[in-house]
Amino acid sequence: MSQSSVPATDPAVYAEYETIWSNLPDTEEEWILRSQEVSEVLAKDAAQRDQENKSPRAEVALLKHSGLTKLLGPKKYGGGEQPWSVGYKAIREVSKADGSIGMLLGYHLLWSTIANVMGTPEQADQTHQLIISNNYFVSGAVNPRDNDLKITPDGDHIVFTGNKYFNTGGVVSDLTVLEGILDGTKDHIFALVETQQPGIQFAHNWYNIGLRLTESGGVKIENVRASWSDALGWDAVTKRPRGDTLKIAFPTLFLPTVQLVFSNFYLGIALGALEFASKYTTTATRAWPFGGDNKESATDEFYILERYGNFFAHLRATEALADRAGDQLSGLYNRYQAQKSGLTAQERGDVAEWVASIKVVATDVGLRVTSGVFEVTGARSTASKVGLDRFWRDIRVHTLHDPVAYKNRELGRYALLHEVPEPSWYT
Repeated sequence: MSQSSVPATDPAVYAEYETIWSNLPDTEEEWILRSQEVSEVLAKDAAQRDQENKSPRAEVALLKHSGLTKLLGPKKYGGGEQPWSVGYKAIREVSKADGSIGMLLGYHLLWSTIANVMGTPEQADQTHQLIISNNYFVSGAVNPRDNDLKITPDGDHIVFTGNKYFNTGGVVSDLTVLEGILDGTKDHIFALVETQQPGIQFAHNWYNIGLRLTESGGVKIENVRASWSDALGWDAVTKRPRGDTLKIAFPTLFLPTVQLVFSNFYLGIALGALEFASKYTTTATRAWPFGGDNKESATDEFYILERYGNFFAHLRATEALADRAGDQLSGLYNRYQAQKSGLTAQERGDVAEWVASIKVVATDVGLRVTSGVFEVTGARSTASKVGLDRFWRDIRVHTLHDPVAYKNRELGRYALLHEVPEPSWYT
């Protein structure tokens, strides 16, 4: 299927916001407000866009207009230079309205900053300048469950070849992060390449029940070239890694950073479900007339008030845990980003278990809230035109990304045996 034949939303529908949001926010409070404004725009037709299931070109344009794509980048190139703790809150706010677009923002923030942890300071600086000055949107063809891409050296270049079953946001991206193993070695290489080139061929096969606007389908990588100088963390002269990206302490912070992105858009989806359901209950849900303790309004029903109160309490606690985990991780970045050394296994492990804790809680609470809201909205809320089901579908799909049971086991070993986890692709 050619790119031009894929149904997509029209970026022109959000063109006015390029002017409305012509200035970037400055403070944390202003960035959160901007993310809330984006959420309000997306909420207007989120259910309709979910049902139409078009490639989200307009929605990505909206993120670019808002400046949220630049939130973590250095100010010297026009970025917001905010810590990850603020990035997580922005992801959460956008996800309240549209889980797909919150997820796309989260993945972009991850891949657009990968050079911070995997690359040299010079590579990180060059990457930020490239991405921010062009306001690029970044995706990643990196899925550890698939076979690694094969990388072959070719003079001053490396060549990527292979397939990935999942590649979130690639279809609507400007740059794609590729990862593979150098042929004849066990060495991994990450590099950013331009997305729009013949060697990157998208399958356009993302037809899942949830997160329908994330373009998370397969991709074929065929003879895609990158310069050795773009191999993150490698020496372009010696063509040797400056270190193993899965064993050096500082680069392994990328893995809990990824997991915490997941938890925050789970939480945002659940918060959005409760807000959406609340509006429905107060305007459309009817009191039950056969209970023997009849009420005038659904908002007077004991069971409805009890459920909303319980959901609210658990989401408030989950949000506090998410903020604590974000602060803990941001603290390590602040402490070790400059020298990229000195981080201990214990420090890294302690933060990983803060992240594992919120992953468990956000999964449990998110699934319970997004399915439970139907109990307090009533049978008519299951109509497709209402769109309440999209919150559960979105969170159900991504909470299967990696089994949360392993996070529980990991936390059990930490709590019972005081063991920190070994870094892996999912820890």
